[in-house]
Amino acid sequence: MKNRLFIFVFLAVCIGSCNNQKDYVKIFSNPDLYCKTVHELNTIVMGNNFSPMVASRNYLYSSIAGYEVIAAGYPQKYNSLAGQLHGLGALPKAPEGQKINFELSSLLAYCKLGEAVTFPAGSMKYYVDSLIKLAADHGMPSDMLENSIAFSDTVSAVIMTWSKHDHYLQTRGATEYEVKDSPGRWVPTPPAYSIAAEPHWREIRNLVIDSVSQFMPLPPYPFNVTDKNSNYYKEVKLIEQTVDSLTPEQAWIADFWDDNPFKLNVSGHLMFGTKKFSPPGHWMGIVGIAAKKSGCDFPETVYAYAKTAIALFDGFIQCWNIKYTYNTLRPETAINKYFDPNWRPHLQTPPFPEYTCGHCTISSAAAEVLASVFGENFAYTDSTELEFGIKSRSYASFKDAALETKKSRSYGGIHYFYCCDRSYVMGKMVGDLIVDRLKMKKQ
Repeated sequence: MKNRLFIFVFLAVCIGSCNNQKDYVKIFSNPDLYCKTVHELNTIVMGNNFSPMVASRNYLYSSIAGYEVIAAGYPQKYNSLAGQLHGLGALPKAPEGQKINFELSSLLAYCKLGEAVTFPAGSMKYYVDSLIKLAADHGMPSDMLENSIAFSDTVSAVIMTWSKHDHYLQTRGATEYEVKDSPGRWVPTPPAYSIAAEPHWREIRNLVIDSVSQFMPLPPYPFNVTDKNSNYYKEVKLIEQTVDSLTPEQAWIADFWDDNPFKLNVSGHLMFGTKKFSPPGHWMGIVGIAAKKSGCDFPETVYAYAKTAIALFDGFIQCWNIKYTYNTLRPETAINKYFDPNWRPHLQTPPFPEYTCGHCTISSAAAEVLASVFGENFAYTDSTELEFGIKSRSYASFKDAALETKKSRSYGGIHYFYCCDRSYVMGKMVGDLIVDRLKMKKQ
């Protein structure tokens, strides 16, 4: 409710400050409005308990819809993604002779796909209505308003059709992960003991990578909890010792990058959930911070969000193929079963196999993409976690942040150190490929 109130206050201020003036161009050219729209979708995604992978799908199609409107409106600056992403055909061009406000149209397309991909109809209706009212109140001509809505609907329909062929619906009815009591194999973890999340996510259509197996790390260390000289044994004990001796700084890092979309809190017979933005939601927030600090205009901001959303989406698919190829158990399970039944990680263990690390993968991929947009040494302060009571952290670059994410999962006790190292490398490969292949912004 606090986030929605913030959005309404923002729009009300815009309306109240310039009511009855024909300053709609100024209002809708403000990139902050797009950033706040992304934040609104982020808040709705969080409220609906979507897994990080499903959340990345929400951000993907909404961001591409918004981008394609901008590419059509500014063809001298941006290329369509048609033919650059798997399965995406030609997009409609802007009708000649029609007055269209492409910024408003982009916002509406973002919202339309944001709610249509997985939400029930009407999830963002109140927000869309407020955007249309904002345009009318600030003097946008009725024909331009109608044309902007119509073009948004046209582009959205194409992206929506494309989204329906990504195999998402087919995976909703796929078989669940089979829990087996075999050494080293993943089993549900406390306190919720949830079923394995999205075991068929690798079957989702990838966008830029050639296949889910294009980038594959070395196999995980062989399971071995008896030989003290084995790599696996050493990693288990290292995680146990690390969590048991966390410094305040390490705990802060772990908490900052936790990004658990639904943490189950248990106190005696009382159970309740707390929510935060998921890993892709966190990185979408970082895009907005970078766009504002760099002074990006509206089209450039839309471009940055879309490129990052693509990296997050492909990063998850690549990682989930590895997760459900090896099905490795979590440190918490190994330590509880073979060393200390009362040991608990600093962070709550998420419900899917350990190897490789999803957060490490997508963070590294996003960092490469964001560096291609804003620069290799773009310093910024990440304030995305303030609304969840966690202090901001500052970084010298996006890579700096991704490297810290890598450490955070081991500090949290939910991933082995070597796993995070390898995951970071995999994500960088995904990000590098996206940067190399996608030709979105014209030189």
